[in-house]
Amino acid sequence: MSMIYEPQEYKIKDEPLQPFIDADELWDILKTNAHPSKERVREVIARSLDKHRLSLAETAVLINADDPELIEEIKQGARILKERVYGQRIVLFAPLYIGNLCTNNCSYCGFRTDNKKQTRITLDHDQIVEQVTALEEVGHKRLILTFGEHPRYSPEFIADTVRTVYSVKKNHGEIRRVNINAAPLDIEGFKIVKASGIGTYQVFQETYHPASYLDVHLSGQKRDYNWRLTALDRAQEAGIDDVGIGALMGLYDWRFEVMGLLRHVNHFEAVYNVGPHTISFPRIKTASGYAFNKQYEVSDGDFTRLVAILRLAVPYTGMILTAREPAHVRDEVLQFGVSQIDGGTNIELGGYSKKSATQNLDSEQFQINDNRSLEEVIGELIKKDYIPSFCTACYRLNRTGEHFMEFSVPGFIKRFCQPNAMLTLAEYLEDYAPPESKIKGYQLIEKNIENYSDESFKNKLLERLERVKAGERDLYL
Repeated sequence: MSMIYEPQEYKIKDEPLQPFIDADELWDILKTNAHPSKERVREVIARSLDKHRLSLAETAVLINADDPELIEEIKQGARILKERVYGQRIVLFAPLYIGNLCTNNCSYCGFRTDNKKQTRITLDHDQIVEQVTALEEVGHKRLILTFGEHPRYSPEFIADTVRTVYSVKKNHGEIRRVNINAAPLDIEGFKIVKASGIGTYQVFQETYHPASYLDVHLSGQKRDYNWRLTALDRAQEAGIDDVGIGALMGLYDWRFEVMGLLRHVNHFEAVYNVGPHTISFPRIKTASGYAFNKQYEVSDGDFTRLVAILRLAVPYTGMILTAREPAHVRDEVLQFGVSQIDGGTNIELGGYSKKSATQNLDSEQFQINDNRSLEEVIGELIKKDYIPSFCTACYRLNRTGEHFMEFSVPGFIKRFCQPNAMLTLAEYLEDYAPPESKIKGYQLIEKNIENYSDESFKNKLLERLERVKAGERDLYL
């Protein structure tokens, strides 16, 4: 069944570039849908499995389902939905920190301006080339460049950095997609960055609760809640139609933050007729000199639960889980929601060329908790029958923004992305994998090819796989 895309919520009252969060409204929806019956919860799960995007009220039903039996049914529903929409592919990327200068004073962040312990570094051109080369040497094809929020990291600086990254080629290595996590820009600034050929631009609201937002953002431009909230509207106005939203779980009640994320989705659908390309939901982790109110700390149980709820609420949107989380948590939530993870992560400025897993919090934004190499992450994914993917085909074929919605909403992600994932996995197996992983990886590819009933499509895939083995690269369907 095709996914039913219903962007009607807030169609009338939402406007471009205007704030859209009403905290009282979101809490009222949560309270109105408190104590749902088992029948109501199961109705909502079934509606999501029919590939309807859930409303705020329906999502509130799932959030309020506290019965352990119902929580497990929510997770099982998310497992089923993820398989139907995304198949078994997991997209891999790496974060590359370019600079940690910052003018903001965010209590939870190691980069904040009053943290005198933090060693301030901005990578120059040669250092960026060195880091990208190190990432290409292990097989990475997709990066997210991360910047502190500082005037030095202007749109021109970001765009120049992107062009530098794309220019680095090492043997078969190349970066095919550069995403950005940086300060909100004005429309002209977003246009400058867009011209450099970026993929997704991420801006996380951190917390959608206005009062809590002011409590943790003590000074700097970031203290302006509405400027940040409307940042990705400005990106859309500038022509960047792939954007990523996120909330930092632990700054306020996770239930409200899930509603805030969904309200942001509604806003994009109502105003721009697209959803966000990705949703992120990192949890606060230890950072250099950090401080936060542990009243809202999110347990492992609630964390895995909220991931499942988000997957059911927004079936078509990619969900990112980073190495902030330990391996056992990442392995669990991969089952029922997450579609993108990082591997071989090192967030120390200049850390990839050092090839060391030792962390130095005084030159990092926060502590990571999954120190596995990219090779180890890929090995574990293959072992669990996931298809590691470095695919960037949609961006070469202009399947972005509203066009991406046309493909992803009906469930075409699985049809197109899974075979393209196999092609990029084959590249990795040929160029970087140790012998044992190469054998197991090709066994996984063969196992998945057997499931294709369309002989014509299967033959196209097999033909491209043989071309990869013969030395061609960057093939896709």
